[in-house]
Amino acid sequence: MLSVPADVPDLRAALLGWYDAHARPLVWRVTGGARPDPYWVWLSEVMLQQTTTVHAAPYFEAFTARWPTVSDLAAADDADVMAAWAGLGYYARARNLLACARAVAREHGGVFPDTEAGLLALPGVGPYTAAAVAAIAFGRPANVVDGNVERVMARLFAVETPLPAARPELRRLAAALVADDRPGDWAQALMDLGATVCRPGRPLCHACPLTAHCAAFASGNPERWPLKAPKPERPRRHGVVWVLRDGQGLVALVRRPDKGLLGGMLGLPTSDWGPAPDDRSPPAAADWRDAGGVEHVFTHFSLTLSVRTGEGADGDFLWTPADEARSSLPTVFRKALERGLAA
Repeated sequence: MLSVPADVPDLRAALLGWYDAHARPLVWRVTGGARPDPYWVWLSEVMLQQTTTVHAAPYFEAFTARWPTVSDLAAADDADVMAAWAGLGYYARARNLLACARAVAREHGGVFPDTEAGLLALPGVGPYTAAAVAAIAFGRPANVVDGNVERVMARLFAVETPLPAARPELRRLAAALVADDRPGDWAQALMDLGATVCRPGRPLCHACPLTAHCAAFASGNPERWPLKAPKPERPRRHGVVWVLRDGQGLVALVRRPDKGLLGGMLGLPTSDWGPAPDDRSPPAAADWRDAGGVEHVFTHFSLTLSVRTGEGADGDFLWTPADEARSSLPTVFRKALERGLAA
């Protein structure tokens, strides 16, 4: 088991000094020693679990403009939040977002709990999010470990266990560096270092404040870390999606079941997604035409959708203007709609 160096105070001082000079100007971040709104911290961390800071920023600004407080979000319609979430990844996160906001509003008077334990008791809040909110919003000395922090720890200590098996050891090493002094800044400094300097491909060691402490840098080959186990091949699924138009500019949409992938979201009528496409059961009678296909990658599988287009006004659908459908659909169905409308 790797040990933590004795010069932790020097290491911490070096990184915090670097952060004071180079902190990223993120829209949800508060500088100058002020504590940020816990709602902002929680919302941004949930968004960042599935995307990058650049992609999340406009969503964050749109959410906080439309729902300025957690109580405002708690009172929102599910469909409005789901539509606003479109493009941010798993829609289960949007459902958990609403469940958490409503629990904070209902059980805590619109005020987030200020401890990790209290935050963990909220629906949809896991260990990482609880630690991040506790440290950044409330100044608790919590151990905040995301992918960036894992990479920094793996290089700092030259951890030879490959990911994902190395995660418990990386968390232990990161925990040994946490202190009561500036815990929120410390968490953000580690994440910023991993995002901007200790990068996955080409670490910018010449700009790193921790090279004097870094075992990977001392080895002369810091890119070697973190070690990773081979990834299993992502399975591929196939399906058919139908773009049905009424001839007056409306498109047939459906509401997907609450449970399952893209649960509760608007979608196009589609077959099951399995080993081969199956178009034996179109959603309505029409002169269906082949409009090509679209590709989409989910976390656990890749999807090929064959697109069929047709015209008709029969069927129990949510008839929606095409432009409105474009803005309301999850990315995979928006791709299919675009392909169908262009055919």
